[in-house]
Amino acid sequence: MKILLVEDDPKISTFVKIGLESSDYAVDIAYDGTMGENLALSRKYDVMILDVVIPGISGFELCKKIRNNSISTPIIFLTSLDSVEDKLTGFDYGADDYLIKPFSFQELLARIKALNRRNREAMVSPVLKALDLEMDTIAKKVKRNNTEMNLTATEFKILELLLSNKDKVFDRILIAEKIWGFSFSSETNVIDVHINSLRKKIDKDFPNKLIHTKKGFGYMLSEDPQL
Repeated sequence: MKILLVEDDPKISTFVKIGLESSDYAVDIAYDGTMGENLALSRKYDVMILDVVIPGISGFELCKKIRNNSISTPIIFLTSLDSVEDKLTGFDYGADDYLIKPFSFQELLARIKALNRRNREAMVSPVLKALDLEMDTIAKKVKRNNTEMNLTATEFKILELLLSNKDKVFDRILIAEKIWGFSFSSETNVIDVHINSLRKKIDKDFPNKLIHTKKGFGYMLSEDPQL
């Protein structure tokens, strides 16, 4: 298993590299965003670990460039930026996980293993379907009636969650925990905003609606025409 680590702090990069190599991972280190971009776009990795505040382009911009090049390798942000806004930015740019410094190496290792396992499972069953909606979890593409939908990274993850669990109701707290790993205040409308955007793209121009609201409980994806 090969990992790309983009981290400009030599102490942290050395600590992580030694720990990962002792767990039988091969590690490439980039000390700035430009070097990280060159490695990410030219070599194949199983997981990428990115700091955000690095010389050159930021980790956020690097993540965006990686995703714009249709590279679906799991990405973990490892950063001291700990605000909700920073976390949302990271996930919106295409990250799969977000870990705050200072961190436990064992937790980082557990998250790497979880992402790699999830990635392998997606490769076994890469295509999810509901009626005329089709999601390719590897190529990160969604089509409905053969028309490709332009989804953000967060919209894709929410749709993947609902599509993988047809007819299961998810409340706002559970969606937030599944997508971002943390929940929001009950007063926030972050989940509603993403769901409404998804509906406009996935359901608005089609007679059979897939995303439904179960009043008082949450959201679900169902093929049932009676909902």
